[in-house]
Amino acid sequence: MKAVVITRPGGPDVLEIRDVAMPEATGDLVRVRVRAAGLNRADLLQRAGGYAAPVGSPADIPGLEFAGEVDAVGPHVRMWKVGQRVMGLAGGGGQAEYILAHEGLLVEIPENLDFVQAAAIPEVFITAHDALFTQAGLQMGERVLIHAAGSGVGTAAIQLAHATGAITFGTSRTASKLLQATPLGLDYGLSDQNFSTDVQRLTHGAGVHVVLDFVGAAYMAQNLEALATWGRLVFLATLGGSQATVNLGLLMGKRIQIRGCTLRTRTLEEKLAVTRRFATHALPLLANGKVKPIIEQTYPLHEIAQAHVKMGENKNFGKLVLVLD
Repeated sequence: MKAVVITRPGGPDVLEIRDVAMPEATGDLVRVRVRAAGLNRADLLQRAGGYAAPVGSPADIPGLEFAGEVDAVGPHVRMWKVGQRVMGLAGGGGQAEYILAHEGLLVEIPENLDFVQAAAIPEVFITAHDALFTQAGLQMGERVLIHAAGSGVGTAAIQLAHATGAITFGTSRTASKLLQATPLGLDYGLSDQNFSTDVQRLTHGAGVHVVLDFVGAAYMAQNLEALATWGRLVFLATLGGSQATVNLGLLMGKRIQIRGCTLRTRTLEEKLAVTRRFATHALPLLANGKVKPIIEQTYPLHEIAQAHVKMGENKNFGKLVLVLD
């Protein structure tokens, strides 16, 4: 089978399309013929040598989410049959013509979505759903601040929060991305420069109940200032640094909770649970069109390097998706 291969740590030029051995479906594993695969910032980090694949995943084939058809099933599989359309998460290996997945990590693709749309869903919608509702406990009518509003997770989180009846605030370095996010349910678009001041002004000093952050250290002080009493801060990435100075007095005075959240390092049991919660609560919203994957551009597999360049420029609104023949 053909697959994207990271030949060595480096820039987009180290990516090659190579023929590799096709995996065999054993035990409770399902082999999926991949038709489309989402691109994520983690793929860029892995390519550069700074984000090793978890144990059990290919070290040199990236790809955290995929969509396709069940091609073969292991003898212990009970949930799926050959030919079913499925999408799912992976620790890696999604950017190949075939991938093995545990049967419990697959979700059936709703009839209203094609493979490209489905490939743009698992990583960002499962991450957003878990962060908002499981980690932060977002409730109807609460206020939530979502950083990187134009990112894949950002656009998913805005839609899910809006569908739940929350009031959404979002930041971006680019004003045009905030405008694009407005039809998705963004109530207040903010610059990423002085967002805590803007939040306090717009909420008349009350603050937001939840913050989803991808930046980390650079936003820590403003995040704490923007949060309401009993607020919840969830970190999904640390693109702006992982070492922060924290005002513990403010943290204690507001009784703020801070959570770290990543899917990559979770156990199989944890990933199975988060997939089930997503399938129960968020998948129906995708099936009836109340929320949708936002796709900026698609690329054929052989243009993987160009897709990495595009993502590295940080100009895309929503997802970049690879299409496999």
